[in-house]
Amino acid sequence: MEDFLMRTIDNINDKKVEYGDIRVVEIESEVIVVKNGIIEAISHNTDTGFGVRVLKDGAWGFSSSNLLKKGIADRVTKDALSIARASARVKSKEMNLTPLSAQKGTYETRIEVNPMTISLSDKINLLMSCDEIMRRQPKIKVSTAFLRFKKTKTYFASTDGSFINQEMIFSGGGLKVHAIDSGEVQSRSYEDYCQSGYEFVNALDLTRNAARISEEAVMLLSAKSCPEMKTTIILAADQMVLQVHESCGHPTELDRVLGTEASYAGTSFLTLDKLNKLQYSSELVNIVADATIPGGLGTFGWDDEGVPSQHIYLIKNGLFVGYLTSRETASIVNSQSSGAMRADGWNRIPLIRMTNINLEPGTWKFGDMIADTKEGMFMTTNRSWSIDDKRLNFQFGCELARKIENGKLTEVYKNPTYAGITPQFWRNCDAIANADSWHIFGVPNCGKGEPGQTAFVGHGTAPARFRNVQIGIAR
Repeated sequence: MEDFLMRTIDNINDKKVEYGDIRVVEIESEVIVVKNGIIEAISHNTDTGFGVRVLKDGAWGFSSSNLLKKGIADRVTKDALSIARASARVKSKEMNLTPLSAQKGTYETRIEVNPMTISLSDKINLLMSCDEIMRRQPKIKVSTAFLRFKKTKTYFASTDGSFINQEMIFSGGGLKVHAIDSGEVQSRSYEDYCQSGYEFVNALDLTRNAARISEEAVMLLSAKSCPEMKTTIILAADQMVLQVHESCGHPTELDRVLGTEASYAGTSFLTLDKLNKLQYSSELVNIVADATIPGGLGTFGWDDEGVPSQHIYLIKNGLFVGYLTSRETASIVNSQSSGAMRADGWNRIPLIRMTNINLEPGTWKFGDMIADTKEGMFMTTNRSWSIDDKRLNFQFGCELARKIENGKLTEVYKNPTYAGITPQFWRNCDAIANADSWHIFGVPNCGKGEPGQTAFVGHGTAPARFRNVQIGIAR
């Protein structure tokens, strides 16, 4: 493999490019789904290939192949150069890559049990057990249990002199039920992922949660609908994942700010003039992009440009202070790359992607936060989401809510929703739970780019309280 990479880099250097790299990616993945006591899907796939990226005459070219042969690598390099030259004819501006010293090393996920070594029958038996527990409730008409695993090996070399090997293993799964009665349908779910081995599946405690979500789904059938009003809300840590992802993670992607995603997924309200000036939130809020934290789906040693993983602030004491950047875009904001360039396979060019976008823990015990709230609503687990193309105006729905009365959780409500304008909403945050309630969740389906790419990202969050929030459907 080293010979293949270095021969290709030598060939790229012979073409007098400004920069070039090669990335070989080997992926092994497995998905198992059980639905209503029947094995609905089993897939076990492997995929190997390489991509060559070059910067020539101030423009990018990229090409790829699934055949790791010298002659094919020469052709792929030639194709990438042709695309770069063609792109250079229509470029609108000059491109400058921020400097990067040669990077050498390895990164490997720390695991106890390789999930690929666990027998298929053991995995199916676990899911069947969960399914049987979920369907003990007669009103549960649809039950789904699933496991998902992925192993990725990446070999990277560049004309900067970098040579990097990385191996990452991801494990996770979840459950979902639909309860139906008299035309009413209510759902509850439980799902999480981690950069870890099969030991994480054991920690998920799927069988216990199978019973819990079934009982809660049935309970929602007879619950009152969420009222329409302005009130205080406390969002559970699992709902804070979506709040951070959509209203902070995406709008801080600098390529999106510059218009790269405008035709597909929109732009961002966090424009260049707001950097280090906009009071994004209350001073309690600190949000970081951290690709170094163990277990995060967005954790790695180096990104797909060979930039080392980093811990950087996006929001510090409420002030908007940072973007997710690449070597190309970082110079625009007079900084170095934040190490956020990643591709979802060998045949995709790297894009700026979220790493682990984490809300740092606050100082409140969760129980004290509830006790300190005279009136409000506690909401958990995302059910639906809608946000405009600048990530500014949003309305999110949750699976379950409970009323807060005089510091206690009381009545259950179904179909809860809340809405807001991102900076106003975050400025109304007046409490964040402490590290005891903080958890890093895995999101394996973040979409971006044309052609589309799916990224594994992480979000460390804790429950948080927001004042004066519209809930229900405002008429």
